[in-house]
Amino acid sequence: MFAWLEANKPDVVCLQETKVEDAGFPFAAMRAAGYEVVTYGQKSYNGVAIAARTPLTDVMRGFGDDVPDEEARVIAATVDGVRVVCLYVPNGQDLDSDRYPYKLAWFDRLVAYLGCTTSGSTQLVVCGDMNVTADDADVWSPEQWREKIHCSTPEREALAKLRSFGLVDIFRHLTPAGGVWSWWDYRGVSFFKNQGLRIDHFYVSPSVAARTEACTIDRNARKGQDASDHAPVTLTLRAPQGSRRT
Repeated sequence: MFAWLEANKPDVVCLQETKVEDAGFPFAAMRAAGYEVVTYGQKSYNGVAIAARTPLTDVMRGFGDDVPDEEARVIAATVDGVRVVCLYVPNGQDLDSDRYPYKLAWFDRLVAYLGCTTSGSTQLVVCGDMNVTADDADVWSPEQWREKIHCSTPEREALAKLRSFGLVDIFRHLTPAGGVWSWWDYRGVSFFKNQGLRIDHFYVSPSVAARTEACTIDRNARKGQDASDHAPVTLTLRAPQGSRRT
């Protein structure tokens, strides 16, 4: 990760599946790289964090609702006037698993959370590992994945609620043909066969969409030794003093 940060120098970084309690997060190394970090960690599972080169304010961990939930999957902060919400959406495992209805209910909580914590004037970025494809253009083989986890109709309808909330799937907006993936299964040789899915997304408010210069997926980052099965997704925004990335 640190080699990628040094090479790309993003202004804001959203991390998911950190799998470490807050006390064990490498804060010193991140500060040495030029970042301050806010975390919401969990031992061995889940975990999210936001790092930035400028101050992070109004930090919120979790949904703040009345639903009992010990899973660390959402953290939000404001950076340079942009509200950044970093998500690690439940995988769901399988359509017959009890994790599947949990995943669908989690999306309902997300929409309620955004409704309570943002407004139409909020410059908003909602991003992360959402574990859902928006449609068949996000799938290397729609027939093989038809109504399977990540590609089922209820999951896609849950994700679509973000668009009905007024948010723009900015990567798809800029790359309407699809056919570009952010995740490849470790099993087999799916990466080398380019058999992947796009399940990592940026959903942004219209005000942020108007400032967007680019949204790209760094497939080359997936090639390295011990690389994640996800590729980094980068959003570049116009700013008065240059471009900012998150």
